[in-house]
Amino acid sequence: MDVAALERLIAESGRERIPCVLLTVTNNSGGGQPVSLENIRAVRAVCNRHRLPLFLDACRFAENAWFIKVREPGQRDRKVREIVREMFDLADGATISAKKDGLVNIGGLLLLRDADLVRRADELLILTEGFLTYGGLAGRDLEAMAQGFEEVVDEDYLHYRIRSTAYLGEKLLAAGIQIVEPPGGHAIYIDAAAFCPHIPPAQFPGQALAVGLYRKAGIRACEIGSVMFGRSGPPAMELVRLAIPRRVYTQSHIDYVAEALIELAQERHTLRGLAITEEPPTLRHFTARFRELGP
Repeated sequence: MDVAALERLIAESGRERIPCVLLTVTNNSGGGQPVSLENIRAVRAVCNRHRLPLFLDACRFAENAWFIKVREPGQRDRKVREIVREMFDLADGATISAKKDGLVNIGGLLLLRDADLVRRADELLILTEGFLTYGGLAGRDLEAMAQGFEEVVDEDYLHYRIRSTAYLGEKLLAAGIQIVEPPGGHAIYIDAAAFCPHIPPAQFPGQALAVGLYRKAGIRACEIGSVMFGRSGPPAMELVRLAIPRRVYTQSHIDYVAEALIELAQERHTLRGLAITEEPPTLRHFTARFRELGP
């Protein structure tokens, strides 16, 4: 997080208008890049000065901790589990979709330090999902989640997981397909603006690439660009995310994805811009409908 920008926002908006500071680890919309411990500590210090709670969006907490271990000075000799502990010790709460680093198919967590917030959340939970002891999940799902959180901090698993993602990124870079560098943990992010230079931002080049990839090879990807963030103008980056499911794909699958993209790059001139025909008032990237534009 840009700590100086956070300070300016607090000064301009007033702390009374800010319920909390939310820090996402890893940064999904920024190419899957990690947040350093140094940065988390700096954000914590700002929150302390302004008496604001710090929450983590911690869906990829284990992958973030792995990157801290291998990239951040002074952290290489620490265990991932210890780094995870420090990350959460610096926060007042966290939200976690367990379908990511929980290694399960369903479920999630809301972590809170404030006892009053726990009580209020518990009351709302009873009305919407179920009691605090299960939160609407079956017992087997709770057991699977507990096991997943144990396994995800295994450093052999994390090494293999991160290396598999990097392998795909290296294949694409070698073929001249620009990605966000260095490769992130859970996904490779293709620079769709560079991939589709003939499609202007107003015609959603990222979405056009995602459509083309699905038609070409049945590979489902996610646009992170003009559709997701472009309502108020062109976004800073026009990306297509190739998120890699955990413990699903083999190397041959990854090779197939790379080969399909390399072939599509040779036919990029056939990709056509899109126009939105139907969209909701919020979160349009989930349900908007499109039509292809003419050549």
